[in-house]
Amino acid sequence: MQKKLEKITNMAVTKKPLTRIMSFSGKYEMRNFTVFDIQKQKGKGKLSQTLPASPEEASAAEESGIDWLNVRYDPNRPEIAKNIRDAAPNTFMTFAMPAKNLPSIDETLRVAFDAMEIGADSIMCGTWSLESISALAKANVPAQGHVGLIPRRSTWTGGLKAVGKKFEQSKKVFDDIRALENAGAWAVEVEVIPSKVLEIISPKTKLVTCSIGAGSGGDVQFLFAQDLLGDGQRPFPRHSKQYCNLNEIRMEMQVMRKNAFKQFDQEIKNGLFPSPEFEVKSNYEEIEKLEKYIEKFDSWPVQ
Repeated sequence: MQKKLEKITNMAVTKKPLTRIMSFSGKYEMRNFTVFDIQKQKGKGKLSQTLPASPEEASAAEESGIDWLNVRYDPNRPEIAKNIRDAAPNTFMTFAMPAKNLPSIDETLRVAFDAMEIGADSIMCGTWSLESISALAKANVPAQGHVGLIPRRSTWTGGLKAVGKKFEQSKKVFDDIRALENAGAWAVEVEVIPSKVLEIISPKTKLVTCSIGAGSGGDVQFLFAQDLLGDGQRPFPRHSKQYCNLNEIRMEMQVMRKNAFKQFDQEIKNGLFPSPEFEVKSNYEEIEKLEKYIEKFDSWPVQ
């Protein structure tokens, strides 16, 4: 395993030159991509995208050259997304939030502005209404939609399974993309549809298409960090590839923790810890003074 890790660590990462921007909060910052850059890239090459669950994952993704990060944003706990932004300060980020937190257009705009203030470059509007997306677009906030399998709306498509195998479903995917385009979205996540369907659709829309389980026809390839890192219980989604097995490592670490705790406990009970090398040494004369001083005191009775 050590040799494999060394090989991966030594792989060269070619990083894109950074562009100076002014963020929504008015700060000068550096980014690997802007919306303009990504739109220009459409049809010319593939970008990588993942969703980190922690600052550590975000930092690793940025250092590894991942192009684009999705970040869960909870309006009630914005510090979580802010910590991830701080860990990957130069990577283009889309903040995603469910529509349940947005009861009105005014609230939609307020929450979106708050997300942009702490570092979002774009807002993921997966289950939002077209009216909400249009409101963001009119406010010059980059909005990304979601088509195909939308997990929170899966009851309408027969559950958590592929969408678009039949003509009527694939037509609806295209129609939904056109509706997002007309509403002012700039990008769309396309989830778990046949690869050929996205291959046909993507050139027919100006939206940047982010494929997750939708084949290689999109402009961006997206996988959740948890899935590509193997950091969870099996089975993983069929469309995801595991590039390592963090869950196995975590299980090995748990065994190591138990063994260490057990050994610690046993050494204490057997009088083996602390051994002399872990003890603070003292001057003999000073100890002799202490012994003479306290010999007049009674010992505490052992119960």
